[in-house]
Amino acid sequence: MNTSLRKDAEQIVRESITAVLPDEAVRRTLKDYRPSAGKTLLVAVGKAGWQMAKAAVDTLDQLDGGIVITKYGHVKGELPGITCYEAGHPVPDENSFAATRRVLELVEKLTGDDTVIFLISGGGSALFELPLIPEEEIKDITFQLLASGADIVEINTIRKRLSAVKGGRFALACAPAKMLSIVLSDILGDSLDMIASGPAYPDSSTCAEAKAIVEKYGLRLSPAALQLLDQETPKSLENVETYINGSVRALCSAAAAAAKKLGYEPVFLTGGG
Repeated sequence: MNTSLRKDAEQIVRESITAVLPDEAVRRTLKDYRPSAGKTLLVAVGKAGWQMAKAAVDTLDQLDGGIVITKYGHVKGELPGITCYEAGHPVPDENSFAATRRVLELVEKLTGDDTVIFLISGGGSALFELPLIPEEEIKDITFQLLASGADIVEINTIRKRLSAVKGGRFALACAPAKMLSIVLSDILGDSLDMIASGPAYPDSSTCAEAKAIVEKYGLRLSPAALQLLDQETPKSLENVETYINGSVRALCSAAAAAAKKLGYEPVFLTGGG
């Protein structure tokens, strides 16, 4: 192999991966952040939650508290002023529910002068959860969905309707405080209402779609859970500003920029029907 080509390829790979690392994504978004008149709180959920939270702590001059919820074994040390929880993934467990309750307590009674910095990464759907049905049932429904072959969009369409925080409901819980949401996308197309089941983004799915998924896979739901499928999720949120700073799209853009810098002409290839 041409050693020059190999060297260039390795540089392109390094630069593209660096551009979407969790800590880099957070620093890039927060470098120009100016604190609001009130409190600034931090909530980080997902497998990269601790790493994203550490970058935020290192970048921001003011933080008035916060919570990290991440997967077991992913907390790498203490963070000043931040409480870290480890919980179940891909199926939520008691620690998922307890930690999410603590988050909701943290954001109670905020005012319009306050800000919640919300950091989301892969695994957030299981880790950030407070069900509106018995906890054992939400675990059972999650197991059913995983075993059925349902895709991530179908799974999240069901889970967000059975949750106190998914489908835009966490943003409602924080209102009237402002939210700055930084997202590492693990879903192709970067659909913000599906990443971690969209806790801080308006939900585009419908009740009819949720019920069709139940029928498609023959899911066993209690009467209470079926009733929740008829309750519509928020379709607009006025208090949230969202940035996607880590995704397949961002990775490709960074790779293209690195290639162009080396004198190559990048070409994006996309799937077609």
